[in-house]
Amino acid sequence: MTTLARGENRPAPADRMTVTVTCSAAVDVSALLLGTNGRVRSDGDFVFFNQPVAPGVVYRHGRGAGDMVEVQTSALPADVDRVAITASLDGSGPATFAGVGSLTATIGSAAGTLTFPMDRLSTEAAVVCVEIYRRGDGWKVRAVGQGYDDGLAGLAATFGVNIDDEPAPAPPQPVTPPQPATSAPQPPQAFPSSRTATTEVFTPGRHLPPSPPSTSPRTVVPPLHPPAPTMPNIAAPQGVPPVQSELFHPNHAEVNGPGIQKQGSKMIRVQVNGETLARAGSMVAYQGDLHFKALGSGGIGRAIQQRLTGEGVPLMQVSGHGDLFLANAAADVHTVDLDGTDGLTINGANVLAFDSSLSYNIQRVQGAAGYASNAGFFNCVFTGRGRIAITTHGSPVVLNVDQPTYADPQAAVAWSSSLRTGIKRNDSFGFSRLIGRSTGEGLTLSFSGQGFVIVQPSELPPGGFIGGTGGGQEAGQSGGLLGGILG
Repeated sequence: MTTLARGENRPAPADRMTVTVTCSAAVDVSALLLGTNGRVRSDGDFVFFNQPVAPGVVYRHGRGAGDMVEVQTSALPADVDRVAITASLDGSGPATFAGVGSLTATIGSAAGTLTFPMDRLSTEAAVVCVEIYRRGDGWKVRAVGQGYDDGLAGLAATFGVNIDDEPAPAPPQPVTPPQPATSAPQPPQAFPSSRTATTEVFTPGRHLPPSPPSTSPRTVVPPLHPPAPTMPNIAAPQGVPPVQSELFHPNHAEVNGPGIQKQGSKMIRVQVNGETLARAGSMVAYQGDLHFKALGSGGIGRAIQQRLTGEGVPLMQVSGHGDLFLANAAADVHTVDLDGTDGLTINGANVLAFDSSLSYNIQRVQGAAGYASNAGFFNCVFTGRGRIAITTHGSPVVLNVDQPTYADPQAAVAWSSSLRTGIKRNDSFGFSRLIGRSTGEGLTLSFSGQGFVIVQPSELPPGGFIGGTGGGQEAGQSGGLLGGILG
């Protein structure tokens, strides 16, 4: 084994090499395929936990040991000049490498091994460990050890990765409600007017006027539920008795309508005519010609945000034509229509599906720093015009914020993005707290401004402490008490 010093270079020991990065703290390992200008050719040249393969380069999780990047130089594209192997702190331990005991990159091959222990790091949160680069007709290895204070996102941006880029949201497409065979053709109706007649609608930006002072209890208008459609009778073959079951009651029949519709209280039906975005693994059934594509968190930038914040939505894109049925651990489902005047702030664990016309980002919950909860340290903020399906643990209440409003951080599911949030401490600090006595309501989220807050009757996310186990093969995210940490 040969030990390299910072800046030292050696001939690459072989065509196939495995770079293993070990550290005394948890780090994310990645690789960047760079051109002669020192930048990636496209975002596909950034190889990391959410995009593990590129031509000639493969990322592999170490499963408790060091993560690995396998490089085959003969398989690298001709316009790739070098491959940079990086390590970045994942946020679960020290904030900088000054608090890390050891960081070592080992280049292993059948012909020999090179090792590079990195020291003298201080304020850096990400480091380029080694480079494998072209030199004439061959390849060499250089020990780099260059650090970046702004972490993985800053390092990726330095090499040309567009961490803010995402596909432009598609405009809402006109839809035509299904018509009876005997009816005359009807002109198509554009969203959202074709939807608001059949589902409950929360319209951000349209608020009730402030209520005058009163001693009577405050009244919250419950959401409206559409009447169940009728189910046609199916004649049994002659001589065969028909199947009898309460399952054939009209309440269990498939609902009609364009786009996202509630199918009972714990499922949604999506009439897909193009594409829609849904929580990965939430499909329980579908009819027609539909195709499924995993999207991770929805782009490189958002995947980095999800890794650093613990918040996000593991997504799949469903395209084609047909009917899609989605559910998440038998949680209650609700639909919210956004008209573009305000956004919806929601924990990623409570998102089931949304129209592709909506966009979302991950933002810090102002005033909630340092407190892990269902509301989370970071939440997803949806904006635009379209419909989103969310889940709750039990039937929620929707509070109109026309006066100071407070909610348990683990019960507040979503709220208008225009609201101002903060933390209010309820328990006074005194002798009773010192000896372990508490009301159990020590901290609450405060809301002010104009908008609404959706509060579930539980301090657990859908499915208990570990949310996102969905109907299907979902590798979802954790919510509830762990929501602010694990997303």
